[in-house]
Amino acid sequence: MTTTESAEQSRLWSPDRRGPTAGIILLVTLLAFEAMGVSTAMPRMVSDLRGDELYAWPFVAFLAASVVATVLSGRFCDLRGPKPVLLAGPLVFLAGLLVAGFAQEMGSLLAGRVLQGFGAGMQIVAIYVVIGLVYPERDRPAVFGALAAAWVVPSLVGPALAGFFTEHLTWRLVFLALAPLVLIGFLLLVPVLRTLPVHVDGVVPARRGLLLAAVGGGVGVSALSWAAQHPRGLNLVLGVVGLVVLVPSLRILLPRGTLTARRGLPVVVLARGMLAGSFFATEAFIPLTLTSVHGYSPLQAGIPLTLSALGWSSASMWQSRRSDIPRGTLVRWGFVLNATGIAGVTLIAPEWGPAWATAPLWAIAGAGMGLAMSSVSVLVLAASTDADRGFNSSAVQISDMLGSAFLVGLGGVVVTTFASTAAPTAAIIPFDLAMAALAVLGAFLTGPRTKPTA
Repeated sequence: MTTTESAEQSRLWSPDRRGPTAGIILLVTLLAFEAMGVSTAMPRMVSDLRGDELYAWPFVAFLAASVVATVLSGRFCDLRGPKPVLLAGPLVFLAGLLVAGFAQEMGSLLAGRVLQGFGAGMQIVAIYVVIGLVYPERDRPAVFGALAAAWVVPSLVGPALAGFFTEHLTWRLVFLALAPLVLIGFLLLVPVLRTLPVHVDGVVPARRGLLLAAVGGGVGVSALSWAAQHPRGLNLVLGVVGLVVLVPSLRILLPRGTLTARRGLPVVVLARGMLAGSFFATEAFIPLTLTSVHGYSPLQAGIPLTLSALGWSSASMWQSRRSDIPRGTLVRWGFVLNATGIAGVTLIAPEWGPAWATAPLWAIAGAGMGLAMSSVSVLVLAASTDADRGFNSSAVQISDMLGSAFLVGLGGVVVTTFASTAAPTAAIIPFDLAMAALAVLGAFLTGPRTKPTA
């Protein structure tokens, strides 16, 4: 560890910041374990509850609730500060774990997933606001580097542990085993909240129509996700309706000029959605390509995703030590690395492609995400004031969720429509190239343009 790195880490763990640092890392780690475990256990839990025809709905319900909670959390943080939200969020998330863990039918499972999504959405925005309140700008890259590292262990052991529970014990432990940890985290968090700076009431923009836009965002994203996963008949009409509802909602939920890539905060928020969308949409089909085209086992197909998580964490920690490099430059570098990894894995789609190269290529893409995502978060907080820190933190999360949901769904439509019954090669190649092009566009849009005009 270098002297600079050691100094930065010591600032995070100094007596006046030790509590907030431990609290937010613990919350993110528990959210990460839940996120990494549910996908592994979902086929068994849906089958046991006789809800195969509703397989996608636990994911859709979580996403919709997260969108609504993210918006409301941002608003409440601006008006009252993050303390009430950070007290309520873990308890709502805990209730969702218990409801889902004891579910006897699909309705209860969906109710639990709604509560989990609502609790997660509340917490993540409040965590951003806490970072803006507690840590000066010079320390924020290190905080976001630590949060990225909090995903490493869940990424490495979460799916395997969930698989073990599901196969040898019960899928219910995916939820119930986390419940006591969340309760412990909540009890540890209560004294931490007392150390936070007192919220000072100020002039907060009215933001008319925000509640209705939050509901519209949740409904729109859910409709698009469902239609993308079931692209046929009336579901396509539902997708169009969702888009019609979503677009006007985004004009309220995002900073003005986001969808047109206006210089400053708007293009930074847009960059978050482009990063998440291009990366996760490509990653969603890597295991499918490796198993169906190259005959990999599910375990082998998951190795590139693990290396990507390690690359993400390592690059995020590296950027936290480079205060000499402008954040906008790091975002641009991140897009370039992301585009390189995505374009590279395009070559894996044919049978003659070097499947072994997927792991290093996807580690490169993960490193790009580590550079750019942490830097985007730093830039958002730097552009925020006490009156809009919650709104801007909410907006960047909305951009992330929407970009991921829309482009992963689009990939599903492309694969379903154009892939052959034997292999998805014909669909994967053009889709991956499109995602690489999107990442290249992100590189052109960012850099110096992430700075607001004087």
